[in-house]
Amino acid sequence: MAKRFKAAVLGGSGFAGAELVRHLLVHPEVELVRVCAADHVGEPLASALPHLEGRTSLRFENPPPERAVEGVDVVLMGLPQDASIAVMDAALAAGIKVIDMSGAFRLQNPAAYERFYGAPHPRPDLLERFVYGLPELNRQRIRESDLVASPGCFATAIELALLPFARAGWLTGPVECVGITGSSGSGVVPSATTHHPVRAGNLRTYKPLVHQHTPEIEELLRTAGARDLTLAFVPVSAPLARGIFVTAFVNVPSDIGDDDIHACVREAYDSEPFVRVPRARLPEVVAVSGSNFAEVGVVVGRSAAGTRTVTAFSCLDNLVKGGAGQAIQNLNLMLGVEETITLEDVGPYP
Repeated sequence: MAKRFKAAVLGGSGFAGAELVRHLLVHPEVELVRVCAADHVGEPLASALPHLEGRTSLRFENPPPERAVEGVDVVLMGLPQDASIAVMDAALAAGIKVIDMSGAFRLQNPAAYERFYGAPHPRPDLLERFVYGLPELNRQRIRESDLVASPGCFATAIELALLPFARAGWLTGPVECVGITGSSGSGVVPSATTHHPVRAGNLRTYKPLVHQHTPEIEELLRTAGARDLTLAFVPVSAPLARGIFVTAFVNVPSDIGDDDIHACVREAYDSEPFVRVPRARLPEVVAVSGSNFAEVGVVVGRSAAGTRTVTAFSCLDNLVKGGAGQAIQNLNLMLGVEETITLEDVGPYP
């Protein structure tokens, strides 16, 4: 039986592209017809993605934007933000759906883009047309949209940790957060700080308090109900390949009981297909690595000066729920098919 939708992947030779291709090749409703990349042009996909050996006859292409989006219903872009922006005119002219995994269209505020990405946004006219692709908050808007900006990996983990408190009206003022990430988040090309001999036995911070995911987190949480929110976020590079682990500190009114706090988190995710709240343990990376699942948990501290500190934890796989898996989740919503298609595998253990 013929598949109903045709898709192209742009930026398909990297780690995120590998995850996109892996899911799309087995998608019962979507036919992957084109994989584009700036390298390995003309070569089989397995030349860069060896786990696909024998699974597809597709070869890497590097056509101009008009050709890249030709004849498809949807394009998934795993490109740097400048390259994503360059493709948009062709995609809009073709009238196709777009899922962008870069930071190009995540922010509604052009000034925030300029501050955190270092240059004025070249297409601020498009920002309001994109829906921010966190299904746990924007599911219906994603279903109704043709243009979705999939969230960043750190952003997804931090948003999921804090979203229940924002919705409850308890998230106000400053929030401090540390996020630990694996090396695959740095991309397929090694650098002086991500190369394995340096990374394998090391912990180091980078972009403390100025990471580019900060403004999208603040925007999302304010939309969900946070007030006067400022996020102090410190990312940490860790010696693991996949995974993000977040610890966030939230001050809530002291008259909110422990049971109410735990219930708030459980109820926020009871009906979510990919967010778990473990009852007998706290979140851990090995439980979600390789899967589209995220875990969230909290520890409630003592009261002081009219508030009490809640320590919120979350974890996910940066390439799946923090990247390509969430893009596929958004794809399913946009196409009106079952949201969980190709994403229900719980991943390996350990």
